[in-house]
Amino acid sequence: MQLGMIGAGRMGGNMALRLIRSGHECIMYDRNPGALKAIVAKGAKGAKSPDEFIGMLSSPRVVWLMTPAALVDKILEEVAPLLDPGDILVDGGNSYYHDDIRRAASLKEKGIDYVDVGVSGGVWGLDRGYCMMIGGKAEAVKRLEPILEALAPGPSQIQRTSGRTGALSQAENGYLHCGPNGAGHFVKMIHNGIEYGMMAAIAEGLNILKNAGIGLTFEGADAETAPLRRPEYYKFDFPLPDIAEVWRRGSVISSWLLDLTADALYKNPDLTGFAGRVSDSGEGRWTLQAAIDQGVPAPVIGSALFSRFSSRGMDDFADKVLSAMRWEFGGHKEKE
Repeated sequence: MQLGMIGAGRMGGNMALRLIRSGHECIMYDRNPGALKAIVAKGAKGAKSPDEFIGMLSSPRVVWLMTPAALVDKILEEVAPLLDPGDILVDGGNSYYHDDIRRAASLKEKGIDYVDVGVSGGVWGLDRGYCMMIGGKAEAVKRLEPILEALAPGPSQIQRTSGRTGALSQAENGYLHCGPNGAGHFVKMIHNGIEYGMMAAIAEGLNILKNAGIGLTFEGADAETAPLRRPEYYKFDFPLPDIAEVWRRGSVISSWLLDLTADALYKNPDLTGFAGRVSDSGEGRWTLQAAIDQGVPAPVIGSALFSRFSSRGMDDFADKVLSAMRWEFGGHKEKE
């Protein structure tokens, strides 16, 4: 099957390469000549402009966007006028599902089907496959089936869930039509919110282990610090790389995130080179907003999101206010 993909970066380029390996034809367009050249060298066909890109595609066309969410509307302004009724436009980035619903309605007026696909798999997806959560009309999703099957991981080595029998379902193959437009990115949004919480829990637990030797350097109490009552209880020097490694093997918290953590700690136990500034690309915020709109408690995801804000220095002024108040009411100096 032929597919046109806009975006030849880490995700788009690897997805195209996986499709090429499965025998599909990929027409690529990217504003970055270097990224485009790299994927063309691996078997894709490259276009130098949106007009050339659309002209290289056979009707009815399938155009898949793998770009940052902030660029999607701008790209649609360039590409949508070049499309014809019956074409399919897929947004495989991390767009806000509200935008999907708006874009789908606008494109429907032109006879163009819009499909939102939340894609998870990261840089490992080239070999492992990509988990995909899909929103859109059933007929459009059905047309995409050969592409989805090639990108998905398939059943791989994962044991079937108890009670599932017969032919493998979409979900068991690693992709799922979740509902109408917006549904795919809604499910991916929640997936990423959960990811925030899981990552935060692993990081916090390892941080407690990292500091479990505080009793070895304890120098006594002072007026500005709560005392460590029993220093003898905190004289451990834990081998964090080995702890992460043993947790991977048979524990109830074993996971791919833990696998990646163990790999990172083995290569770099002190995590030298990382500043600890953790970005958020929007999905955690949108997950929390959905929870608020629905009146659904989500304290773990909320805490994980705010922790990311804190990592970027967004609580510095609040901390200064706290210090100022302590000085004003009690003459407490900041401890160096």
